[in-house]
Amino acid sequence: MDTPLNASASSAGAVFSNNMFEIPRFQREYSWGEDEVDDFWTDLRGSLELESYFLGLMIFTTPTSTAHGRKQVVDGQQRIITISLLANALYHEALARDRKALAERIQAAFLRSIDYDSDEEVSRVKLSDPKDDATFQSILTRGMAAAATEEDGSVSARMIASYDFLVKRVREDLRPDPFKRLGRWTDFLTNRLYLAVFVHPNPESAYQVYEVINTRGKDLTTADLLKNYVLSQSGVNQSQRYEQWQSISKQFTTDGGNNLVQYIRHVVTVESGYVLPKDLFGFIAGRMTLGDRIPPAPHRLMELLSDRLPLYLQMIDPTAGGPADSEALGVFSALNSLGVLTVRPILLACAGTADAQQGMEHILKLVVRRMVVGNLGTGNVERKFGEAAKSIREHGDWHAMVDSLQDLNPPRDEFESRLRKRSLNKQVLQFLRRSIIQNTVTPNVDGFLHFIWVKNPPFGDLPENEGAFWASTIGNTFLSKIEKRPKTVTDWPSFKQGMLPTAADGEWTLQLGKTDAWDAAAIEALGSDLAAEAGRIWYDA
Repeated sequence: MDTPLNASASSAGAVFSNNMFEIPRFQREYSWGEDEVDDFWTDLRGSLELESYFLGLMIFTTPTSTAHGRKQVVDGQQRIITISLLANALYHEALARDRKALAERIQAAFLRSIDYDSDEEVSRVKLSDPKDDATFQSILTRGMAAAATEEDGSVSARMIASYDFLVKRVREDLRPDPFKRLGRWTDFLTNRLYLAVFVHPNPESAYQVYEVINTRGKDLTTADLLKNYVLSQSGVNQSQRYEQWQSISKQFTTDGGNNLVQYIRHVVTVESGYVLPKDLFGFIAGRMTLGDRIPPAPHRLMELLSDRLPLYLQMIDPTAGGPADSEALGVFSALNSLGVLTVRPILLACAGTADAQQGMEHILKLVVRRMVVGNLGTGNVERKFGEAAKSIREHGDWHAMVDSLQDLNPPRDEFESRLRKRSLNKQVLQFLRRSIIQNTVTPNVDGFLHFIWVKNPPFGDLPENEGAFWASTIGNTFLSKIEKRPKTVTDWPSFKQGMLPTAADGEWTLQLGKTDAWDAAAIEALGSDLAAEAGRIWYDA
């Protein structure tokens, strides 16, 4: 950092009236909703009679590229914009009540300045995004947004909602004595509302202060920090990089399987090796080292994210269009059926190799074998997968992963032995049963899994203690075309009569039909046969 950290306290009136601001694109978008704006309003209104009220720290930088000498807001844009919206609500109320001198004071201090070269009035706060800035300027000029309908959840929509909320609260507050309350609010915002301001001429240094404050306070998500870092390093290409980032990020929601940060981590894993989620930002931003690994530079990271996105989106949704063929989509669908996301870096790495489909099917088979015999969901296994993905990329050959993952690959006899008697979750059993009756490692999503013996209501010839042991094993399963089991199915004869006719295509109805009683021996016998067939499919195919 070039200079010591010195933050000076100034009134909001002084901060605004002496500066022009730009909200850069690497900043998190305006995200305050009604709850945050209500808290902001309540805090300020409750402090209106105090000698002073401290609103927090603002971090600015002064890059030479910024037009009109505007300071870039590195931290504090939510408050900068909301103060502007509140000041604007007061300004338009002052105009409506013919307090022109007061309105001019508010406008000069908070809303507009004079460009001395052109004598033009310019907004003190400018947003880098053209659409959002147009909305913001419309609010300032008209006291309302332009007539165009804004997309729900957009920055523009949130600013409009925040302004409408503040207008309502201001009007309610002014109602008892508009003249006095307008003067009180203007004096409070101008002279008694305080901000701590830190300005640094070096954007990178200012950003590091912002990063430390927000990572320790947990105000920002990893996605926010990554975006801010990447865009802050983009220089003159910041607008282009911003559009690129937005185009990528809008493809993702925040849920577990469709997550932007997870996608970034998987791409970085292919390039640099396994990275823990908690270390991702620090590694990419150069704040921490992970052995001799080198993170992709920001421009390289964006290239990788753009290049790999179409294929990754097909991994999330195999029905989406993209570069993968039907065989690869079958692997993606199979892994999604099993809820396995940790091998996506390997799939990304395999995609660029010769005989890529064989590599993808190799990892699918290993995953299924491991799920039957052991535990797939450990950090050590994910680390092995990550390092294997990097090895594939470095060698340009998917076979590079075979030896490094061999200790995760159980022999066939162990696979079959465990599958006969091991309790597995319904998701895995359903997938295995589909693979068996369709004779493929990439089965279609067809048929609903039912457990034949169930505890409630009591079913058939199996005592409850034995039933509890066999209930979730493969031998006690049946694939049906119907999702809900009829209430009339309460024992083995009624199961054969009511459920066997609903069997999914390829189901073993002949063997089941010849079974006289559904007891432990019958379950174990069917389980042995199914396990042997699964062994053939998952080892010989």
